[in-house]
Amino acid sequence: MRAFLSTLALLVALSGAGFAQEREAEPGIQLAILLDTSGSMEGLINQARIELWRIVNELITARRGDALPNLEIALYEYGNSGLPQGEGYIRQCVPLTDDLDLVSEQLFGLVTNGGDEFCGQVIARAVSNLKWNRKAETLRMVYIAGNETFQQGSVDWRAAVAGAVEAGIVINTIHCAGGEDTFWSEAAALGGGTFLSIDQNQAVGHIESPYDDEIAELSRDLNSTYLAFGNADMRLRRAELQSDQDENAGRAGAAAETERAFAKTTGLYDNSTWDLGDAVRQGKVSLDSIAVDLLPDEMKEMSLEERQAYLDKQVQEREEIQARIQTLYAQREAFVEEQMRAAGEDSTLGAALLESLRERATEKGYSFE
Repeated sequence: MRAFLSTLALLVALSGAGFAQEREAEPGIQLAILLDTSGSMEGLINQARIELWRIVNELITARRGDALPNLEIALYEYGNSGLPQGEGYIRQCVPLTDDLDLVSEQLFGLVTNGGDEFCGQVIARAVSNLKWNRKAETLRMVYIAGNETFQQGSVDWRAAVAGAVEAGIVINTIHCAGGEDTFWSEAAALGGGTFLSIDQNQAVGHIESPYDDEIAELSRDLNSTYLAFGNADMRLRRAELQSDQDENAGRAGAAAETERAFAKTTGLYDNSTWDLGDAVRQGKVSLDSIAVDLLPDEMKEMSLEERQAYLDKQVQEREEIQARIQTLYAQREAFVEEQMRAAGEDSTLGAALLESLRERATEKGYSFE
């Protein structure tokens, strides 16, 4: 189970950025996920929604040396006739980002609609438009999932895959059951990646445990410890986004809700762009220099000493809740391991991704705890 979760977390991490603007960030894991959202792929989208947070939770075990790698995810949809034909029925939902709530929001916002699936074009778009980190130690991967022939469209898939390889990006293909494997395996071989076959309509299993309800409640409690800063609209937007993704995970099922709760206790759930606690801890913002109108409303009338004390209190409470979630999650994993020993093999998006991602990450010098 741990291996499954690790690879899924790794999937999220690999979401992309583009070579058009070279990044100077530290090396890490970048993943671009390209999902077919044509009319027959609702099962694939549901699998991705449910398994997103499992991916994150497994990636937390990845190390290069002693360091936790940076994690960035990009998301594209393609093959949806509701998208502009002139754009190849392709849409970038989110560029490479470490904002996991934003990735979740976009993923849950996907809808399916019949269309033409231009695999070569969407690969070329992701390779050229995302801001990829060129450092040699960075693991850069594309995962494209779909079920129609790989050779549709005016962009030659061989040229698109070759361009990715030249840029140091691995192309992995995920062929969904229900269609013939027409060039999907060849594309993975040319792209230096892995060809995977899944059943996009298989339900993602979840074994209920005695710990699930308390974990979900603590996850909601955790939100009250965040202190959104910035303009008023930004503060409201971020608080709502965080809460909305809790609700999305809950609607996806207990599996997604539990995995999201644990993800919110890890270093990969970084909210330093909007949360005062994370921003001050990372040295991105200083309490003695931030403009008063950018502070959370409850802190605006406080003295500097009072602000520091209040911030410390919120951070301490957050850490206590996170520690409790981690304890319960460990107990839950032990419980689930026992229940899963008799379970069969998974044939879902997350299972396939985790298997190949761990292999590729190991080749790149990453180890897993």
